[in-house]
Amino acid sequence: MKFINYLESIAGIEIFPLISLLVFSLFFIALIFYVIKADKKYIEHMQQIPFEQESQNK
Repeated sequence: MKFINYLESIAGIEIFPLISLLVFSLFFIALIFYVIKADKKYIEHMQQIPFEQESQNK
């Protein structure tokens, strides 16, 4: 018996790819909204952290 036959025998298996696509899409949509709405000063501060730590270590 081939692998595809095992998957076809599982009841309700056709919904799992749709759920996966929905979760994947919602995650990236939420991430895009977070990046757009994020405080720009906070992002600039986070960008400078590696440089601040490097200058303190010298």
